[in-house]
Amino acid sequence: MKVTICVGSTCHLLGSKSVVETFKRLVEEHHLEDRVSLSGTFCMGKCGEGVCVSIDDVTHIIQKDDAERFFNDEILARLG
Repeated sequence: MKVTICVGSTCHLLGSKSVVETFKRLVEEHHLEDRVSLSGTFCMGKCGEGVCVSIDDVTHIIQKDDAERFFNDEILARLG
């Protein structure tokens, strides 16, 4: 599964660094290094709404405080 987090200036200000750190920690905790590929990108076109995260090219908008819930609900759930 490919997970891409926007690290552009607006998403950075909205907490993308925290989202990246949370996702990295959770991937390691769940031993998903061989199943989840984390990467960063610049502007995903939805500036100001929240941190943009795409899963297999489907874009979602999250708040930094929702990163762990999003990981559990969207990433872990898809991996089954």
